[in-house]
Amino acid sequence: MADYNWSKIINNYWTADFFPSYLKSWYYKLFNYFKTFKFQGDSYRYFYHWYNTTWKNERTVEIPIIRKFVIENQNDDILEVGNVLSHYININHDVLDKYEKAKGVINEDVVDFQPGKKYSLIISISTLEHVGWDETPFDPQKIFSALKNLKNSLAPGGKLVATIPIGQNPILDNFIETGRIKFNDKYFLKRISKDNRWIELNSEFYRVEYGSPFPSANVLFLGVYNK
Repeated sequence: MADYNWSKIINNYWTADFFPSYLKSWYYKLFNYFKTFKFQGDSYRYFYHWYNTTWKNERTVEIPIIRKFVIENQNDDILEVGNVLSHYININHDVLDKYEKAKGVINEDVVDFQPGKKYSLIISISTLEHVGWDETPFDPQKIFSALKNLKNSLAPGGKLVATIPIGQNPILDNFIETGRIKFNDKYFLKRISKDNRWIELNSEFYRVEYGSPFPSANVLFLGVYNK
């Protein structure tokens, strides 16, 4: 009788996208429900969702951290730059995205956006690294105009919170490392395993190649600017 390694066979089917993403999302939610990561003294559950297969990338930590900021400011005016959260949870805030067409999304360039009101919270999930970088025309300096406009759009006492995957835009990485990009608080999380576990780093900056040694971001920057 053949000696089959059923665990290996099932794992090969699983990783080869034999199963639909929504089933994988259910699997990870069920069997990893109690797995958590630490950020700034708080425990968060990893986030699993079929859209963008969050169990494979930095979305698994970005979503719970940013969602907490949204919940804490849910009675205030909130702007999201980059249409991300609406793919995963119900939202009730303004969304600015130059390219993605969707109901309620404001399709304007972040440097030209004039909201006519001030926001208590502005959030951005892995979006700012694309500004001027993989756009036409190529203009890495555009990020300074974008951030200036966003900071001007904050109400007194308002807060801008942005996540940026290190390594995807090396020029922006350098701006962050050298302090040319101004945030009051700077945090870093590092992916430490193939199964997408993350830890918070105690360092000023951590340079790493995007997609190595694990897929997608291996270090995530989170900046907080307080007006």
